[in-house]
Amino acid sequence: MALKWYTTVVDCRDVAAQARWWAEVLDWQIVYEAPGEAVIIPRHAPTDPLSAQEWTHIGPGLVFVPVAEQKSIKNRLHIDLAPHLDDDRDAMINELLGKGATRVEVGQDTTTVTWDVLADPEGNEFCVLSARDR
Repeated sequence: MALKWYTTVVDCRDVAAQARWWAEVLDWQIVYEAPGEAVIIPRHAPTDPLSAQEWTHIGPGLVFVPVAEQKSIKNRLHIDLAPHLDDDRDAMINELLGKGATRVEVGQDTTTVTWDVLADPEGNEFCVLSARDR
């Protein structure tokens, strides 16, 4: 028996808007949307039933659920995004900022770190790492 990392849940005020924003940023697809929940998965992920072996090879999705309160403190868990070596990392960051992300100060030393901390439109922090090929 093996448990699978199935999803990461993101608390938010506007479930639909957050799901759409993250689906656009990641080029993923929305596979479920209701007032109390929205689910996004990678475009290549199958939506048909899978065998037990196939099941373990599919990565997690993101689920957005509503909460009444505004975000008030730094996330204890966050998403790291990484561009490929062939991509223009600075252009990607500028595109994220153009889509509503903001730069965030969480105590990082911006003169030495190799990542940038941003926040989505509701303030959830995420990092854009240095470019890599694995």
